[in-house]
Amino acid sequence: MATRSEIQDKEVCSGTFEPRTKDSHNQQVQEMTATQKMILRVILTEADIRKVSLNAKPATVEDLISKLKESLGLDYNCILQFQDPEFNYELCNLTDIADLPEKPTIKVIPLLELVPISASAEISSDTHSTTDTEILSPSPQERQIGWPEFFDIPNFSVDVEYRLRQADLLYVKDRTLFKVSKEVKHEILEKLAESMYGYTAYPNNAQFESVATALITKHPCLQEQGSSSRCSGWKNSLKYKMANYRTKRRRSGCLDVAVNSGKRGRHSPEGVPANKHIKKAKKGELNYLPNFPDGFDQAGLEDARKKLVDEMQKRTPDRWLVKQKMDLTFALRRKEVVESEPAISLMMERWPAIFTEDQVYMEFSRIVGKNLKQEFYEGIDQHSSRLMEIFRSKRGNVGQMLTLLLQQIRTNEPTDIRTLVLRGLPLLLGDNPTDFYKTYIGDDGDSLHQVDIGILIVEQEGPSSFKIVIEGETVMDSLQDLPKAVCILFGLMYALHLNYPKSMRNTFQFIQQVLLMLGHTDLKPRLQTLRNQLTI
Repeated sequence: MATRSEIQDKEVCSGTFEPRTKDSHNQQVQEMTATQKMILRVILTEADIRKVSLNAKPATVEDLISKLKESLGLDYNCILQFQDPEFNYELCNLTDIADLPEKPTIKVIPLLELVPISASAEISSDTHSTTDTEILSPSPQERQIGWPEFFDIPNFSVDVEYRLRQADLLYVKDRTLFKVSKEVKHEILEKLAESMYGYTAYPNNAQFESVATALITKHPCLQEQGSSSRCSGWKNSLKYKMANYRTKRRRSGCLDVAVNSGKRGRHSPEGVPANKHIKKAKKGELNYLPNFPDGFDQAGLEDARKKLVDEMQKRTPDRWLVKQKMDLTFALRRKEVVESEPAISLMMERWPAIFTEDQVYMEFSRIVGKNLKQEFYEGIDQHSSRLMEIFRSKRGNVGQMLTLLLQQIRTNEPTDIRTLVLRGLPLLLGDNPTDFYKTYIGDDGDSLHQVDIGILIVEQEGPSSFKIVIEGETVMDSLQDLPKAVCILFGLMYALHLNYPKSMRNTFQFIQQVLLMLGHTDLKPRLQTLRNQLTI
């Protein structure tokens, strides 16, 4: 058998062999790389993360951007960031395609293009402008994060910071407390009220306590004598200052506090309690009633809503355009559901997009700043093992019903376990799920109209499907499994500003406060008992 060198010698003699140079080798490697299929995880927004497959790896970053625009239907300029494994998977700007790891995670960062006033005035009403297209980031009026675990005291003016620093040094030296002047106290309280309003317009008692504690922790010279907490005076002063700050914001037109104007004191009708029908966030909403976007009034947003309705009437609506218009009209939609509380049939007519799965998740993110789908499933999965142990330990009538549920589980698939948890929680918490979970056979329209709010199990040939019914209207159907149906219904309750059904109130409170950690931390006795059992 001829050796490799003998074959090469024959090829050289015949003129058919050409030794491989380094450049030809690199060219072959690039050609092989270019033909490889590329799979990416692309982050558009927190609530919109997609898997993208490309037939070949792009040669440059510009080619990758072009392919992503084409694949995802992006109509704006952007840059890309990627999770760099060399820096513990933190995001870095992508400047060289060779830096990408295998199956990379890419984040799309939109670039906002500024249009001169003279040029924008010439844009016709039929073309897209920067204000009438995608809202690339939340409106400045919208809150982004919930109340922090540890409140960060802001910096005050240079003069006040200097006085506090000197007073802190004196306190460390001989424990002398700072005698706060009226002007200094006014500035401290005003700055704190402004920072608190950035999280919520109506802080609760625990939140006032956390701010006052954080203040004397950062500036120990501000502690108070004769107070067990050393800051009760600051806490009370913050409550009054926050009320005054809300009055200022109300006069400036901020909707989340303006909605409550005239509902206290001498403005209240005779015989009606002063605090009747006060509208404020009660379920952890960050953007309970945001202001309209800059440059838009109600008429302008109504025009955008009509375009959205027209788009939803198409057989295949443009998802990107729908998202644009839904972002733009968010404040108008919240004003309607909070102030007017319209019937579901009217909401389906005016806002059809809100009854689609993608927009339910996005609307929840707009309201509370959380990824509903991810955190809902993670919350159930985190506690499912312990909950099943509790189910097995129960006795009596509740124990018998839970045992029947446990016997119906034949696999350890995540969907089956989540279904068991969601069917068993109401029994554990004393709710009555019979009026909420109903079996639906055939076209029984009368039974459908009798359901105020619930999930219908549609029995049919093959796997069952699920419907969501609100006020006798089927708002979503053909859902594949119960966990998805409950997750979407929970999101709709926030999007439509609905109260929890009385028969399932404890269950939905548990989902809100324990699984998603939204709203007040104080729990009802039943919920607190179960939460304690989960932490054992």
